[in-house]
Amino acid sequence: MSSYKANITWKRNSGEKFIDKKYSRLHEWSFEGGTNIPASPSHHIVPVPYSNPDFVDPEEAFVASLSSCHMLTFLDLCSRNGIIVNDYSDAAEGILERIGRNKWGMTKVTLKPVATYVNDEPPSKELLEDLHHQAHEMCFIANSVTTEIVTEIIS
Repeated sequence: MSSYKANITWKRNSGEKFIDKKYSRLHEWSFEGGTNIPASPSHHIVPVPYSNPDFVDPEEAFVASLSSCHMLTFLDLCSRNGIIVNDYSDAAEGILERIGRNKWGMTKVTLKPVATYVNDEPPSKELLEDLHHQAHEMCFIANSVTTEIVTEIIS
């Protein structure tokens, strides 16, 4: 078993009444390694100036977490199978939708991995599909959520 920690901090700005809902939601995520990330609610949900579109929001972080976990698992599987990956990118996208009365959820995340391989010779489409399927099955984050996760393999 492993334990992971994050420290999330927020403070009301002086002069903000709070109960009028006109308060900053900007906050900070701090991690054990010393990284601090400015965070905000999504500007699609909470308008500026109470949010900041330049900061990471929880929904983006959720999508990034799924993508990152999938990538790390895929890279490990490639390494174990003697496949040398030169680079990897993913333009992942999450869909937030109403899932009930006054209830919203990230219902679908689409991963769109693109990789290049040594000598620009990618593995066969069948092998790539199998490796991505295994990566999905082994991904800790994917195994922790009910969100539909789709992988559109580009290369």
